[in-house]
Amino acid sequence: MYQKVYHQGSLENYRFLITGGAGFIGANLVEYLLKHNAKKVRVLDNLATGFKHNIAAFESNPNFEFILGDIRDLETCKNAVDSMDFVLHQAALGSVPRSFNDPISANAVNVSGFLNMMIASRDAGVKRMIYAASSSTYGDSKALPKKEEVIGKPLSPYAITKYVNELYAENISKHFDFHTVGLRYFNVFGPKQNVKGAYAAVIPLFFNAGIHNTKVTINGDGNQTRDFTFVENVVQANMKSLFAEIQQHEVINVAVGDRISVNDLWNYIKNISNSTVEASYGESRIGDVRDSLADISKAQQLIGYKPAYTVRDGLAITYDFFKKQAVKNEQ
Repeated sequence: MYQKVYHQGSLENYRFLITGGAGFIGANLVEYLLKHNAKKVRVLDNLATGFKHNIAAFESNPNFEFILGDIRDLETCKNAVDSMDFVLHQAALGSVPRSFNDPISANAVNVSGFLNMMIASRDAGVKRMIYAASSSTYGDSKALPKKEEVIGKPLSPYAITKYVNELYAENISKHFDFHTVGLRYFNVFGPKQNVKGAYAAVIPLFFNAGIHNTKVTINGDGNQTRDFTFVENVVQANMKSLFAEIQQHEVINVAVGDRISVNDLWNYIKNISNSTVEASYGESRIGDVRDSLADISKAQQLIGYKPAYTVRDGLAITYDFFKKQAVKNEQ
């Protein structure tokens, strides 16, 4: 991956901390930074939802460092940011259903852990912190496309935690001159995404079902739409946000600016994987939004973001990844 370059100049003098770096998005950021010769790439992860196999290929790289630790511990955060130039904060307890089942843990990781990392970064003199915000912040707003300044009420504990992150970030920017950028991710997918577990996302679940020709269940009627975003577009947004001329807290949509229904998504994955399975339908999930589509004009204007991959481009690459994984697991 990463034939395209999303930064200008050299990364050889910069040191990066990636929280949640053993997770799906974090590991893709690690890969990009090491490929482009970053001076140091340090990962902080407690491996609750991340996996060592996502970063195993990097362990022999002298510029890579792994810290097993939890962002809920302030001292761990302080040690992790020591000597770092930039922080890419991806660590979170994701999943809307998980947040309903365990809102206390969601709040502890996503709010207290986030605040620990922001304060530690500020106090350590980090040049900039980019953090993973979420399209879930748009809540019950029916307006399409989603514009950063128009949000509704959160529909889940997870969405609440992500909105609180933005409030803290804005307040700290205003009063302490530490300016962060929150990237509101829209349904990110791609290589290294977890296909197992009760809270696996829809695209890896669909690929797993398609490749193995096993049962697939769609929540609701399948006509709900999403602005699915290939992970390399997210890497681009992170890199461009790091070096953009920004002097205040900003929240930016990261998506493609296009949407596809879940039914159409399954039909595409079914075809690409040569599956003969017909989807069955279950209950709608609590806390889910009906339709999602991003306005990406702010990202284009503020950081020069231009999505390099459509959803179908990304799905083709992701299919190859999961197919290779399936063949490897069968050997």
